[in-house]
Amino acid sequence: MSQRLEVIDPAAPPPVWAALRNEAYAASKTEAALASLLAAVVLNHKNLGDALSYQLARKLGDQELRAMSLRDIAEEAYESQPELVAIAEADLQAVFERDPACKGYVQPFLFFKGFQALQTQRVAHWLWQQGRETLALYLQSRSSEIFQVDIHPATVIGRGVFIDHGTGIVIGETAVIGDDVSMLQGVTLGGTGAERGDRHPKIGKGVLLGAGAKVLGNITVGDYAKVASGSVVLKPVPAHCTAAGVPARLVNCPTCEEPARSMDHTLAEAVYDYVI
Repeated sequence: MSQRLEVIDPAAPPPVWAALRNEAYAASKTEAALASLLAAVVLNHKNLGDALSYQLARKLGDQELRAMSLRDIAEEAYESQPELVAIAEADLQAVFERDPACKGYVQPFLFFKGFQALQTQRVAHWLWQQGRETLALYLQSRSSEIFQVDIHPATVIGRGVFIDHGTGIVIGETAVIGDDVSMLQGVTLGGTGAERGDRHPKIGKGVLLGAGAKVLGNITVGDYAKVASGSVVLKPVPAHCTAAGVPARLVNCPTCEEPARSMDHTLAEAVYDYVI
């Protein structure tokens, strides 16, 4: 029986890694001053995992833990759990699709600290799962120092997550973040006191967390919900609803269909009279 060849649409956009390499090559021709950087970080590598391990090591290495050692750690994580590279690709695509300031894949890969901090946490989370908690916490500390993003290594984070700007984001140990979530700078997913155990928020799929939003306690923000900028949420938010204010109140249920993808931060005029 003859094999059936897959027909590839020549007009279709290239996969993420191929597009990233194409952009890096083009940029190296137009910006000679960055040619060596683009070669070292992107063009000299065979796949996204190799390039990403190099980039994280370049950013995070210091006197205590040299870049080569960090690169070995990241490569070990990617070899042990190849899905981490696929998840990083989904995260990179999320940045490209949702950030109107992003013109391609090279920009977030090289320069966007939200993307880089998220990939650091994913490696730290892998270490945490391996029982290597001290090294995982070291990476958390370095990420906080370098990127101003402080995410505990135990935090469970889905794929296709977009962290815009990143500065000032704090996410606690028992938080859970679903697929396709978007969040802006200054978001806190924290506890409400000194209690131990499961004490942090559970963020559903496709949720949008606006700049400076604070979600506190072991509460759930339902799928495709939205938390407006500057809001303080202390009680659960139903799916497809918007929470706004201090303390947060429910606004327009349902909200827009996929707020994390559309990055729609607008609010309805009518506000319900009850506090959530």
